[in-house]
Amino acid sequence: MTRRTEQHPDPTDPRIGAALFSTWRVGTSERQRQTGEVIGRVWERRPWPTRDLLGYHVYAGRDGSTLMHYSQWTGERAYESFVGTHRQERVDEIDTAVPGIDRVGLVRYRRYRSRERAAGDTRVPGLIVTVRIDFEDGARERREEWVDLAVKALGDDPVGHAGLVSAHFHLSTDGGHVLNYAEWESAGAYEAAMAAPSTDSWERVRAYPGLRKVTGSSYEHTLGLVPE
Repeated sequence: MTRRTEQHPDPTDPRIGAALFSTWRVGTSERQRQTGEVIGRVWERRPWPTRDLLGYHVYAGRDGSTLMHYSQWTGERAYESFVGTHRQERVDEIDTAVPGIDRVGLVRYRRYRSRERAAGDTRVPGLIVTVRIDFEDGARERREEWVDLAVKALGDDPVGHAGLVSAHFHLSTDGGHVLNYAEWESAGAYEAAMAAPSTDSWERVRAYPGLRKVTGSSYEHTLGLVPE
């Protein structure tokens, strides 16, 4: 069966073979809330579709109009099987309850590296920030090198990033970009980190050759679904 959880997902779970992120545009904060409630009801009244789905989480964008979806799978083939057998009935019921959802698209990733939660750190993240880093065609093969620099920069600046709980760097399977899924103690902690003076390590990250575009979004975790 399906059960709700308030626990945030663990992106470092070694069982994860495919991390899938997508965005829905729903228009207003009221429709954000309504859509989240409907998703929970639709999933809870059905059996968990497969043990290959490790968890499904929904986040409300602080922009008041979007929802981010993060699902953890043992592999992409398991997701394709779900699409062929279980997905559409859920989508249809959600769309009947909340018409007009704009599904922007789904992107598949594999996690490359993390700045993991420190041992004994029991903080519950109050803010999730995703940062998408797009690379020029000629720099795509250097995505891992860029992530290595970013992880080093985090390690070199523990005071400036004291409010960071963890950061998880994912590589898109199409080869085009990196997605950083970062857990922050609070919105205030994130804003303080962004306002802090830069470091030499961070300047090297920002000036890395081949970066095309950097896009950030912030969310609050609103729904977690896992197998019973």
